[in-house]
Amino acid sequence: MPPSSHSSSAEELYYEALDLLAEGDAAGAARNLRRCLEVDPGMLDAMHGLIRALQESGELDAAIAVAQRLLQLDPEEILAHTSLSILYQHKGMIAEAEAEALQAKLLGWKKQLQQTKLKP
Repeated sequence: MPPSSHSSSAEELYYEALDLLAEGDAAGAARNLRRCLEVDPGMLDAMHGLIRALQESGELDAAIAVAQRLLQLDPEEILAHTSLSILYQHKGMIAEAEAEALQAKLLGWKKQLQQTKLKP
């Protein structure tokens, strides 16, 4: 059976959103990324893009909510922890920002150790 048309339309929305973000239209990118996530709620790349678009639009609370949702789906997603740290910094939530930065660093070390063990 061929891939669902949902995935291609989600991908199209995602790439259109990236173009909008590159053009400086963060609000338009956020709209497209939200539509993309309606079609494919598990598309982590779209969540990362939405976090960025919301941050650039000044919608920090909404960006934090998306980052937290992403971490529910993948608790070891280093970039999501880093994004959350940056968002918390922007809001002046220093303790939370430092905790997320530490989590990202620890996960990075864990990943590095795993890769080292895999090398022959």
